[in-house]
Amino acid sequence: MRRSTFLRLALLPWFPAAYTAPGKPVVNVSTLLGADPATEIAEQVLREAYNRLGYELAVHRLPGERTLIYANEGRMDGELYRKLGMDQAYGNLLIVPVPLLTYEIVVFTHGTNFIVHGWESLRPFTIGHVRGIKIVQENTIGMRTEAVPTMTQAFQKMMVGRTDIVVGNRLSGMAVVKMLKLDEVHVLSPPLASFPVYHYLHKKHEELVPRLSSVLRQMRAEKAIEAIQQRVAPGS
Repeated sequence: MRRSTFLRLALLPWFPAAYTAPGKPVVNVSTLLGADPATEIAEQVLREAYNRLGYELAVHRLPGERTLIYANEGRMDGELYRKLGMDQAYGNLLIVPVPLLTYEIVVFTHGTNFIVHGWESLRPFTIGHVRGIKIVQENTIGMRTEAVPTMTQAFQKMMVGRTDIVVGNRLSGMAVVKMLKLDEVHVLSPPLASFPVYHYLHKKHEELVPRLSSVLRQMRAEKAIEAIQQRVAPGS
């Protein structure tokens, strides 16, 4: 093997989960770092859907925009879940047009109170958020922001005064509040945004899109998706 080829291969990420199911096709998808209920719901829904199609799902957590870049380049088979329209910015991605769950972006605060009136109302504050959440990045351009890899780190920065507020998914944030026992943190109303999120596949798997869509619609009709949501995040 030529040295240059060897070096290129050596620099590629190693994904051991791709070998977890010998003899069974594995679909490798990326998502952001950190464990949270929203990601767990999407993962369980898609794991069941792919299982019904005879595939194994392997989820790889990567920092920031690397998740979308790897999926778009085909180094991953797809992206676990993102908002509508990511296929416009990342031309090699195809949306699976059945929503997995509803994503709600809210403001978390520790002693900072104000009336939430759209994204512009955040401008006076230093905003903590998870790196790679497109809707937050796009709507806070020009504002003072502190991007971190995980929601836990975002809350830790707020608690020591590095930021005034944290903006992120309600389910993810409430899970961290509970885990860290941050009883003094609360959510401001109304939400900044609420929207469904979808699974994306690289275009090399175009034939899987209608098959996966059909299975997800069947799971929704059976209320299997609803059951997963209630099991992972009761009351959501």
